[in-house]
Parts: sequence; C-alpha cells; structure tokens
Amino acid sequence: MGSAEDLDYPQVILQYSSGFLVSKVMFTACELGVFDLLLESGKPLSSDAIAARLGTSTTGMERLLDACVGLKLLAVELTQEGALYRNTDISNIYLTKSSPTSQYHIMMYYSNTVYLCWHYLADAVREGRNQYERAFGISSEDPFGAMYRQICDLGGGGGALAQECVSLYPKSMVTIYDLPKVVQVAKEQFVPHEEHRISFHEGDFFNDSIPEAELYILSKTLHDWDDDKCRQLLTKVYKACQPGGGVLLVESLLNEDKSGPLETQLYSMNMLVQTEGKERTAAEYSKLLEAAGFGDIQVKRTGKVYDAVLGRK
Repeated sequence: MGSAEDLDYPQVILQYSSGFLVSKVMFTACELGVFDLLLESGKPLSSDAIAARLGTSTTGMERLLDACVGLKLLAVELTQEGALYRNTDISNIYLTKSSPTSQYHIMMYYSNTVYLCWHYLADAVREGRNQYERAFGISSEDPFGAMYRQICDLGGGGGALAQECVSLYPKSMVTIYDLPKVVQVAKEQFVPHEEHRISFHEGDFFNDSIPEAELYILSKTLHDWDDDKCRQLLTKVYKACQPGGGVLLVESLLNEDKSGPLETQLYSMNMLVQTEGKERTAAEYSKLLEAAGFGDIQVKRTGKVYDAVLGRK
C-alpha cells in the first residue's frame, strides 16, 4: 500500500470510504424484496416490472438494480425490449428468504440495528460504552458434538444451529433456550413442527434456571457481555452440566497479540457500540472457562470467521 501508484491515487482509501454504500445497496435490495421477487418469477424481469410489483419508483429501482449488477448480486441481459434482470447464484442461495442457507435475517439485523449503532462509533470510542440506547432509545441490557446426546443451545435464537446439530448427529436431542418472544418466533417460522428432536425452553439465562444437559452451546453469545457477566453465566452452566459434559463456545477469536483478524477486530468495535461485551482471544475465553470450573480446554481454529473453544466438567 506504500507504492508510488498507491500514493498517486488513493484507490484503497476510496474503497474504504465507500464500503458502507456497498452494504446499504445489498441491504436495501433484500429489504424491498428484489431477490425474492426474481426467484419467484422464474424469469428475468425489467426494472419497470420490478418497480411496479414492489411499489417503488422506476428511477430509483433501476439505479438499485444496476448497482446490484455491479456487485454481481444480479445479472442483466440487454434485449430489444430493454434490460432484463435476474438473480445470480449467490443471491438465490444466500439472499432469498426461502433458501435454507438464507442470510436475509442477518442482513436485516445489520441494516436496521448495526448500521444505526455505527453512526455513533465516535461517541462509543470517546465514552467507552455501547451506543444502543442513543441509537434506539432503549437499553441494550435486554437485546432482542457427536459424543453428546443431550444438548442445550443457550441463546439458540431461530434454531439454525440446533437443526444443524440434529442433522449431523441424528441421535442427539437439542433444547433451544431463549427469551419467550424469541422462542415463539423460532417455533412459528424456523423450526419444522415435525422435528421432534428439537425442544424449547423459555427463560432468561441470567435470572432463570438452566436445564440439565450433557453439552451446552454458547454460539456468538459471550461476546455480548463483560467478563463478570460471562463468569456468572459460565458458573451457572457448570453447576447445571452433567458430570463428564461440557460447554462449547462458538466465537470469532482474536489473535493472542490482538493483531487481527481484521474482521474480528471490527466485530469487537461493533460490540462496543451495541453491547457491553467484546471479542476475545482463545486464552481469554480459556481463563473465563477455568474460573467457572471447566477444565481440559481445547481450542479449534477453523480458518473461517468463527472458531470453537470446548471446556469439560
């Protein structure tokens, strides 16, 4: 990045400065239903047809579609009747609501929650606290394995991880533990009624009892909380855990010297503006587990965004 070419024209700086524009184009196309409409239509559509079906302006929709073409989220074919748009494979797989691998809901979370909180990043850095209340006017205190047969997914949300567990390990039984309103949505929208290997338990894991299990999963959960809250929760898990059982943490791990990865560093900034937590190193998570009583701690770096830390009782 220090070459003469880089210094003559600030290409990288311009890419960085416009990064949020790229995100918002994708979020907006998801929110308006562009990808869902094109999947359901079964054929390419003109910008006028898409605008009419989705109730938007024609000029605005045409510009949004062209931006999505530039991002390779859509493809365009020029015909005698004009430009016709269709989804690319990656959009069909990840950006349509009906896809089993859909990322639609996380896109909406980033658009409607994360995006707004990051507006106050400078305030978060100055004050050293999350900006959820400033962004939304409400407190962030109330934010909306094969060898184990009895698994409890604490903060299991929509049940994606639970469904993956019973798919990989058909003999396992998974309990999704989450707040009542979250459980209700999971029951109605995400977990098939005929899936009898998945059950639900409504509760607040800080204030209510935790059901007994062989393995507890805390996926992208501890990074929401400070060290004291993490120790409190892990101690509670340890007491409920069956002898020989364990707890599996799924988190994005920082390098031990905190030099990266960049994505995890950015996640940690996100924790600053939204929660009281942070991203941690494997050693920091291990220390929290040991303080709660867990031992035989194993760390598995996946080479992807999220890694795994297992502690045994």
